[in-house]
Amino acid sequence: QVQLVESGGARVQTGASLRLSCTASGGTFSDYYMAWFRQAPGKEREFVATIARSGIYTEYVDSVKGRFAISRENAKSTMYLQMNRLKPEDTAVYYCSAGRNYDKNPLLSESYESWGQGTQVTVSS
Repeated sequence: QVQLVESGGARVQTGASLRLSCTASGGTFSDYYMAWFRQAPGKEREFVATIARSGIYTEYVDSVKGRFAISRENAKSTMYLQMNRLKPEDTAVYYCSAGRNYDKNPLLSESYESWGQGTQVTVSS
């Protein structure tokens, strides 16, 4: 299994932008579809965005469509989440994840076999 490390989380003001990164090691990055999930205090982990192995197909939760953009650079074994026009409700720990079984639904957390430890994003009003 690939190992994942997130970075880029910070405390920012409403309306700011952040870019999260997720760097993989120990596996062939291009074999994996990838995703970002987030978990706010007292809430369940929530799907945010997913990207296919090629980077062509992406999917987002409705609450971030038009504000967030997921991308990947397979040559660098790195995935990104560009977050614009941040809102207080985006406050959460953001996790990156990797999966290989395309028989599973990439919008569900159980479809992923590897997870990072998370990076905190705090948006203040």
